[in-house]
Amino acid sequence: MSREWVEALHIISLVCWFAALFYLPRLFVYHAMADDAISDERFKIMERKLYRGIATPAMIATLVFGIWLASFATGHYLTQGWFKTKLLLVALLIAYHFTCRHLMRQFQAGLNSHSDLFYRWFNEAPVLLLIGIVILVVVKPY
Repeated sequence: MSREWVEALHIISLVCWFAALFYLPRLFVYHAMADDAISDERFKIMERKLYRGIATPAMIATLVFGIWLASFATGHYLTQGWFKTKLLLVALLIAYHFTCRHLMRQFQAGLNSHSDLFYRWFNEAPVLLLIGIVILVVVKPY
């Protein structure tokens, strides 16, 4: 497969991953506000399906295509400061992804201890990571 196809698939999977990471914490906001059993169960199902059906497969695809893309010029990328910083931000994004899983499991077990306000702020983290990653890849500031 050509580099261009791998890059296109990397970007597509990245968009899907971020869409899920933007929506899942928004579901947490509404779940934290839910005050009846029917809503609670509905949010549990929605969160689980989003995490397992979209977020995690999109993360895996993003990482596979990203590694594949980097393999076209590994020596070059590993000498670039912007790329090393991007890898750090991606690591933080992966940590955020698994933090979402932890929070989802707390909701599943009925042990959520955070307010909707907490989740509103939590929802902003992937935006900051996205901004940083895009600037690093496009501008390559160092």
